[in-house]
Amino acid sequence: MKSTKELARELGLIRKRTLSTSGINLRKGSAANDQPFKYLIVIDFESTCWQDGKFRTQEIIEFPAVLLNTETGEIESEQVDNGIPINLCLKRFSHWLEGLRREKGVVLPGTHGDRTINTTSVTWSDWDLGVCLQYECKRKQILRPPQLGSWIDLRATYRKFYDRKPNGLNGALQDVGITFEGREHSDP
Repeated sequence: MKSTKELARELGLIRKRTLSTSGINLRKGSAANDQPFKYLIVIDFESTCWQDGKFRTQEIIEFPAVLLNTETGEIESEQVDNGIPINLCLKRFSHWLEGLRREKGVVLPGTHGDRTINTTSVTWSDWDLGVCLQYECKRKQILRPPQLGSWIDLRATYRKFYDRKPNGLNGALQDVGITFEGREHSDP
């Protein structure tokens, strides 16, 4: 059974610490180190979509995000906003990102000009950022933060790496010997 760190390394999400002969850690671009990101921001929205057995327009009700250090596999920061309007949530999220930039040097695509990008967002499918947030922002006439304009789809990454369609997130985790921790969805 593989650990989460071992799987993440296999998928290229965590780089191994490797020392060169001079004792300096290898950097991005090195042949032995193909992990371009120091951090991942893992996002998994919860939304409304069914009421009284009928589909209704989706609205984000939880906006959880964690900062994962790809070198250590540890979560270094976390934000969960729920129960506030999406425009305020996005402002808090942007402030959280700005604090991470100041404290840890986190730089996402769409921010801070030409600086080296050392972080990206990841989601399980394109639904969170490519569908749900996009449509909610459009419906409410809110600008989507530029930091949320690109991401890595972990479901597509799984499919490409293992050459098979995952049976949901839980199925993918079970395939690689990882037990899901926490709760999958908000309670109704």
